[in-house]
Amino acid sequence: MKEFFLSRIRAFHYAFQGWGYVLRTQRNAWIHSAIAAAVFLVGLWLELPARDWAVIILTAALVFSAEFINTAIEAVVDLATVEHHPLAKIGKDVGAAAVLVAALAAALIGLLILGPPLWLRLYPLLFTL
Repeated sequence: MKEFFLSRIRAFHYAFQGWGYVLRTQRNAWIHSAIAAAVFLVGLWLELPARDWAVIILTAALVFSAEFINTAIEAVVDLATVEHHPLAKIGKDVGAAAVLVAALAAALIGLLILGPPLWLRLYPLLFTL
């Protein structure tokens, strides 16, 4: 039983190492982090209900997961070949497309969830004399 728990601790350690690698090496991960932090702060300010928080958290997790998987694909492709192979390009391009799709979906979800309550909060501030 002790070995089971030690192996789980090691598994978490490796996962956090991967997370750290992505944050250290991928500029887009920093952009995703900054936008996610801004969305979370706005969500707190708007006092969003739990269901909206669930959607926002899942959406942010989707974007980060796509970025992590894309980084893993790029690393494996780079390991497999140093030459510019058409299949290597396809692998990298499709991985990047997955991140793009996740990020666009997140932006739309953010607008749908944050847009109406944000407009209600900002309208009086912007358009009252």
